[in-house]
Amino acid sequence: MKALVFPGQGSQFVGMGKELYDSRKDIKDLMESANEILGFDILSLMFSGTDEDLKKTEVTQPSIFIHSVAALKAVNGLGAEMVAGHSLGEFSALVANGVLSFDDGLKLVSERAKAMQAACDANPSSMAAILGLDDAKVEEICASINGVVVPANYNCPGQLVISGETVAVEEACAKLKEAGAKRALLLPVNGAFHSPLMQPAQERLATAIENTKFRNATIPVYQNITTTAVSDPDQIKANLIAQLTGPVKWTQSVQNMIKDGATNFVEVGPGKTLQGLIKKINGEVASTSAI
Repeated sequence: MKALVFPGQGSQFVGMGKELYDSRKDIKDLMESANEILGFDILSLMFSGTDEDLKKTEVTQPSIFIHSVAALKAVNGLGAEMVAGHSLGEFSALVANGVLSFDDGLKLVSERAKAMQAACDANPSSMAAILGLDDAKVEEICASINGVVVPANYNCPGQLVISGETVAVEEACAKLKEAGAKRALLLPVNGAFHSPLMQPAQERLATAIENTKFRNATIPVYQNITTTAVSDPDQIKANLIAQLTGPVKWTQSVQNMIKDGATNFVEVGPGKTLQGLIKKINGEVASTSAI
């Protein structure tokens, strides 16, 4: 069985999408419509902006979504039987399985990015990558810290990202190193994504999601929060909202997709991050790029 997977924030690069834009008129038209929807020339930032331009959350998230959906259009879906996305990538996955239109998906991604940036600005916080410790040990140490710090991204065995108040994250990093972590590295982000500190953003996104038409899924999506196959539009909505303050359970999602028959994972969008993670989760399944 073939599974499509869509990357999240961090996979962006200058020049992203230009080859897709130049490849076909229908893809060019789709990408140009993004400028009108967003009200600014995001394509120029994607094609010829700077790294700093693309690092701004309100630019990063729509850019990755646009690239991913354009890539999906280029390969015409590939006859997949299930989809999943890493954090932001879940919105691209919902276009792939017919739940969201490109226009509605892009509007939601833009609102999500603005809401997350506002939450970051209001409450500066941070995230850190923890390498070389069991998930249970990371969870235990985070729970022992006085302050907000939680597991945010279960990326693959031995690689977990934590998120929360800066002081609490720094204290957790020190304790995790003492416990044997190979690395506890603060990430260059000014925000605690997928933590309780995203509550204001969650409330803003919830309003936008409730006012958006979600269709029945043509194939199941394995969502970050539940890690299991979901097709019901109302449940998909609830899980998308919960995702902002809950962890991205990527390891568990991929494991469940394999358990349900996935043998071939195709990454649709910029970069190859997810392919690397999937190989570490299970080296026996195939993982490739769509383009």
